[in-house]
Amino acid sequence: MSRSLRRGAIAALVLAAIVPLSACAAGNAPDTLQVKPDNASTSIGTTLKLNNIVVVTPADSLAQQTGPANVSVNISNTSTSAETLQSVTVGDSATATFKDAKGAVLSEIVIPAGGSVLIGGTDQPSAHLSSAALTVGGFAATTFSFASAGKVTSQALVTPAKGPYAAYGPAAPVASASPSGAVSAPATGAASAPASASAPASAPATPGAPATGAATSPSPGASH
Repeated sequence: MSRSLRRGAIAALVLAAIVPLSACAAGNAPDTLQVKPDNASTSIGTTLKLNNIVVVTPADSLAQQTGPANVSVNISNTSTSAETLQSVTVGDSATATFKDAKGAVLSEIVIPAGGSVLIGGTDQPSAHLSSAALTVGGFAATTFSFASAGKVTSQALVTPAKGPYAAYGPAAPVASASPSGAVSAPATGAASAPASASAPASAPATPGAPATGAATSPSPGASH
């Protein structure tokens, strides 16, 4: 093999080795892939981070709806001091009500030092909005207010309680249980009404005496 051919072969081998490596480096770089988190995240300072911020509406929500919703967020605190979440507001005026895992109302939620709190989901504290004007599939400005760190606002995704968010949506309204009580009341009244009507039913039997006389009067006519 000539010297030029050997040089060409070596160059080809080197190129073949370099191309996969460069392609791998480019493919795994976040800037190249334009990798972005699925849900909104933000932070305050260097110790308080809010991840996976989502506003979850009922499963049957339409594109635009005004109604109940839950705010879900994972808040981590790497500080040596506890932090307190005082309020969560969606849009201009929809402020969430905090509840613990058992449904008791909370005035605030404490994020322990060196720990984290998941708001939303089964057996977790919740941030519930009784009514908020939202666009499902869009984003809603969500503001978190902390006792020490202050306020931070993020554009949270609005999604229905389906798929991975099925356990994060607002519970069915308590009013849905009232129809059973409403039905039972008329049913009781309806049942008692026929019972009382039985007394008048026996009364016509008493005027049966004239009826008996009327029945006997045709009998003489029959004798004619």
